Amino acid sequence: MPLSGEAIRTMNYVDDISVTLRRILAVLPSLTEEERQRVAEHIKHADPSYDSVIAAVSGKK
Repeated sequence: MPLSGEAIRTMNYVDDISVTLRRILAVLPSLTEEERQRVAEHIKHADPSYDSVIAAVSGKK
């Protein structure tokens, strides 16, 4: 069964997220320990979180 345009668009969003995560990983070595901790806290408190999206996609909301 072919994917809908909305499903393809959503998969493209996932690709965009992957690019962003690669950029974050690339810059981490240049940050101080304190900066990495602050970035980590910022990611932990981001809403919606990656985990909440996975739960919603899996139907475990």
